[in-house]
Amino acid sequence: MPIVETEVEKPAVQGVTMEITVSRQELVKELTATQSVVERKTTIPILSNFLIEAEGDRLNITATDLDQAIRTSAAVKVKKPGSCTIPARKLYDYIKLLPEGDISIKLLDNHWVQIRSGRSNTKMVGMARANYPQVPEFPAVASCSIPAVALKTLIARTIFAISNEESRYTLNGALLVLKAESLAMVATDGHRLSFVEKPGEAIDGISGEKRVLIPRKALQELQQLLANTDAEKVEFADDEHTLFFRIGHRTLSTRRLSGQFPNYEAVMPRDNTKFAVVRSSELSAAIQRVAQFADERSGAIRLRLESNELKISSQSTESGESEDTIDTPYAGDPIMVGFNSTYIIDFLKALGNEGEVRLEFKDSQSAGQMRPEDPDAEYRSRYVLMPMRI
Repeated sequence: MPIVETEVEKPAVQGVTMEITVSRQELVKELTATQSVVERKTTIPILSNFLIEAEGDRLNITATDLDQAIRTSAAVKVKKPGSCTIPARKLYDYIKLLPEGDISIKLLDNHWVQIRSGRSNTKMVGMARANYPQVPEFPAVASCSIPAVALKTLIARTIFAISNEESRYTLNGALLVLKAESLAMVATDGHRLSFVEKPGEAIDGISGEKRVLIPRKALQELQQLLANTDAEKVEFADDEHTLFFRIGHRTLSTRRLSGQFPNYEAVMPRDNTKFAVVRSSELSAAIQRVAQFADERSGAIRLRLESNELKISSQSTESGESEDTIDTPYAGDPIMVGFNSTYIIDFLKALGNEGEVRLEFKDSQSAGQMRPEDPDAEYRSRYVLMPMRI
């Protein structure tokens, strides 16, 4: 369900007198944070615009595509309060080309907007403020506080495992699990599952357990916002239809994914007794080499664990065959399992290709599991992979 509704028509006088002065540097920073949400190809022209609102000493900037919205603000000198809408891409591209210094923005008749900077004078064609959709406000109550660094790490270690198939609706996002003493995130596309947990992390405002399904698009926006903030906490709140994340002076709101996320605990292997421990960087490099000769469609490679060796191999009629060997302590029965090479590389990349990783197997038909080999790690990661027949 969309998070917005079209606003009722506002009185014609609203916003007709807006005039502000803002630093180019500040404006570019905030436009950069919001422009990724703006709808590029839309049948609703107003969604291609930023909503600009000036009052007090702040300029509020809003962008929405009806599924999600970002609202941010900048310090400005407000000569006349008011509001207007301006084509987002054109404004962003133009402001970036202006020299440093102050920019004056003034609303003219018929929704035209004048932008002046130094000796540059430009007029852009806006649209009626009254037609801009209503964006939900951050709820006044029922919010909790999530450590920004922890949320950033959770997203990075799960987002790659989210399903791309639109028909698998509940798999088009990641499940955030909040508890009073920990937070975790899990994502799956049916072929692999990535789980990461930060234990011993007190979450203010949570008692018991709260589970929230966050759409992939919102996670991508959160990644961008978290990469460009000094904020230590993310304020999180939700209502029946919408999730809200406030990071400093920026707020992301997104429609919540409905439906039941799979029972991921039931998928976790419990009796994978055959294992090998290898360096992440060594494993990643070997797989990338061998994968050059895998079948292009399936990307399948073989992992063979035998006497103190992990052999990685692939072959295809089109390109040939390749094998790499990594030394690792192993004295059990030989085992060979096929996996999609890209899936393994995705996980190793999310770990930063650092440290050692443990590969755990049961047999060639059962799910394999990977996890960092570090008992003192701040985060606990588990990655479950379905085998391939090769």
